[in-house]
Amino acid sequence: MLDGAERPVTLGIRDGRIATLDAVLPPGHAPDVVLAEDEVLLPGLVDTHVHVNEPGRTEWEGFESATRAAAAGGVTTIVDMPLNAVPPTTTLSGLRAKQEAAEGRVHVDVGFWGGAVPGNVPELRRLHEAGVLGFKGFLLPSGVPEFPHLDDAGLRAALAELAGLDGLLLVHAEDEGEIDPAPLHSRAYADFVASRPARAELVAIERLVAAAEETGARVHIVHLSTAEALPVIRAARDRGVRLTVETCPHYLTLSAEDVADGRTEFKCCPPIRDSTNRDLLWAGLNEGTIDVVVSDHSPCTSALKRLDTGDFGDAWGGIASVQLGLSAVWTGARRRGHGLVDVVRWMCQGPADLVGLRRKGRLAVGADADLCVFAPDETFTVDPAKLHHRNPDTAYAGRILTGTVRRTWVRGVPADGTQPGGRLLRRGEA
Repeated sequence: MLDGAERPVTLGIRDGRIATLDAVLPPGHAPDVVLAEDEVLLPGLVDTHVHVNEPGRTEWEGFESATRAAAAGGVTTIVDMPLNAVPPTTTLSGLRAKQEAAEGRVHVDVGFWGGAVPGNVPELRRLHEAGVLGFKGFLLPSGVPEFPHLDDAGLRAALAELAGLDGLLLVHAEDEGEIDPAPLHSRAYADFVASRPARAELVAIERLVAAAEETGARVHIVHLSTAEALPVIRAARDRGVRLTVETCPHYLTLSAEDVADGRTEFKCCPPIRDSTNRDLLWAGLNEGTIDVVVSDHSPCTSALKRLDTGDFGDAWGGIASVQLGLSAVWTGARRRGHGLVDVVRWMCQGPADLVGLRRKGRLAVGADADLCVFAPDETFTVDPAKLHHRNPDTAYAGRILTGTVRRTWVRGVPADGTQPGGRLLRRGEA
């Protein structure tokens, strides 16, 4: 997959980077790796939305298990979210705790987001200078007490500071005033979806756009689930607002019609909506209103998922999918006439460009030799026992997906889960 097209290429690697493309091998030299007839070579995926949760909630997920799962799914770089760990990455000491927990234990390269919470504006510059790739904030309660949300004044204060740094703020855009608590002890998925309507996203996105327009800061909407917001996003960009948008494999692959009552493994916030909405998200992706697709890998323990009771009001919201994102998206993409070139743009180069990792997510001379061998026609049934993230629960269990990852390399070294070889990334270093 090279220069926006599928074509044959001989790729040479030196010191962990791509040194040559289309090189002719000298007589008598055989290539080290030859692809099978049913395989293609992709750049390693860059997943900029992964909740590792270590330290503090390592029983939910940890660096070793999360990055092993990432490598198995063709992901060679992740960016770790700043919340669900204790301490969160809202201070310089919180970042150092994250880095110490990850050092020497990661199977892929790992960058870090900082957190924007009430009262930590002075920390934003320190975290920026320490190398975080940007910041994450919420417009409603995050679900964990140590990571409070921003009101409109706090949002503008954070954006004003970040505008001066040309920093990026990622925002969980749902409006608390538009959300009704899911009825306690309800097993009905329809009740949960009704409690977090599309309007909650729409109102929050309008608030975010207004603040970004006022401050001139760069903003990014995470995990967009409703297509109703696409016209607002297009109009904001037409006015020059510096706005990017992501969606996730589960919003493109699953639908509310798939979710039986009590199946809390499907709970995420914002929720998976109906198939008509799903098709409109694909249209938004196709036209470029949605920029990238990343996993929002957000696992927890089985107990917190309330799989025993099926109580949507009480279950933790999050889909564990870092190992499955490529196959899930490709399954839906090929049905709609998209090619692997599109998937590479959405899941490799686009996320890398979003966070300024210019040597990631592409096959180009000088880029890191982060590679994925993919068999696009091979199907498999998702078996949770074969997934590498810490807790095996997933909304994809039993689902038939198309496209398998057969091998992954990080900077030219096999990432097969046996030996952690990833590095910790800092802004401006890659």
